[in-house]
Amino acid sequence: MQAALVLETGKIFMGESFGASGETWGEVVFNTGMTGYQEVLTDPSYAGQIVCMTYPLIGNYGVNQADNQSAKIQVQGFIVKEAARDPNHWQMKINLSRTFAQTGVVGIKGIDTRALTRLIREHGVLKGVITTDLENLSGLVKKLQSWEVPQDVVAQVSTKEKYKLEPLPLAEQGGTAGTALPGGNAPQSGSAESNEESIREKSAETENKAEQIVLGTTGEPYHVVVMDFGIKGNILRAMREKGFRLTVVPYNTSVDEILALNPDGIFLSNGPGDPKVVTAGIETIRELIGERPVFGICLGHQLLTLAVGGDTYKLKFGHRGGNQPVQDMRTAKVTITSQNHGYAVATESLGNTPLIVTHRNLNDQTVEGVAHRELPVFSVQYHPEAGPGPNDSLYLFDEFAQLMSERRGKHAS
Repeated sequence: MQAALVLETGKIFMGESFGASGETWGEVVFNTGMTGYQEVLTDPSYAGQIVCMTYPLIGNYGVNQADNQSAKIQVQGFIVKEAARDPNHWQMKINLSRTFAQTGVVGIKGIDTRALTRLIREHGVLKGVITTDLENLSGLVKKLQSWEVPQDVVAQVSTKEKYKLEPLPLAEQGGTAGTALPGGNAPQSGSAESNEESIREKSAETENKAEQIVLGTTGEPYHVVVMDFGIKGNILRAMREKGFRLTVVPYNTSVDEILALNPDGIFLSNGPGDPKVVTAGIETIRELIGERPVFGICLGHQLLTLAVGGDTYKLKFGHRGGNQPVQDMRTAKVTITSQNHGYAVATESLGNTPLIVTHRNLNDQTVEGVAHRELPVFSVQYHPEAGPGPNDSLYLFDEFAQLMSERRGKHAS
């Protein structure tokens, strides 16, 4: 079946239907990752967006039950040059096309993704429609030009109920699993039987090291309240592997409710959309600063900046991929990072705030990290937990643990 990608500029790409038939609207963005398409599809930060993968062959290892970052596919639509017909991988449960068909995701394949990427780089992020109804494509252009991109995406992806997660006593192998997508059984923890003994030894070693970091003066795991603006599963996993006990709360939870949980620290999650529309979260963060150590990632980084009087702006086409070089300004060390964001913190806005820049993107010098001058508060724009991408920056969770340890020490003395 034929399909079309229609852009607000009037440009129309013709291709083949990939997944479900129908029509889907969203902001068209591109991701430069060579792998990790399943994590991209299930990352809540992509809610409301149609994602174009720049790598030409997608789906070649199918879909498994280990790499989901949430309980469902979050993208509005998906664009690929070529979809693998016969993927093969030992973890695979189902192929990508069948997953899309069963979950109602509209995709398109067979278009020139390089040309589309260059168009987005030239014009910036574009509104677009993928459709299998080819009768009135020119009419869709006019509708797109007047269509307003939905702004309430955080409310859609945040948890509706508070829930708790206990520390992981052993470092499990593989990614964090959400609710299983169609085509497979519920995910199982653990590892391949043949590797069981070596993994057990490695896990025990990891656990012993983690225990030294995450247990404070009371000997209890650190309790972190996670403000969920659209959190990825791998972030939750990374903190549980550090030994943190988590209470995940909706994005609009009040300060009093959060402090009543008596956390050691507050975590501000990633999420989709314009940070300036998340007014409830900004106000809550403003009141939490100084009450507990705070660590933010991605959208959480932007919301923290807004909460102390800084500003954010929309990037022309954003950073989405697993190869962004970031320098820690405190040590001059460079790490390769995983990123997914369309907004950034404005450097010039930080002058009248208590924040200092701690990390910079070496490609375009955008702000990738900030820290409070006096209080145990910091954030980064990129994803230290990866999923997909490198995990060079997992040390940031140790820094968070250190801040919580120092607070415990002060309150114990």
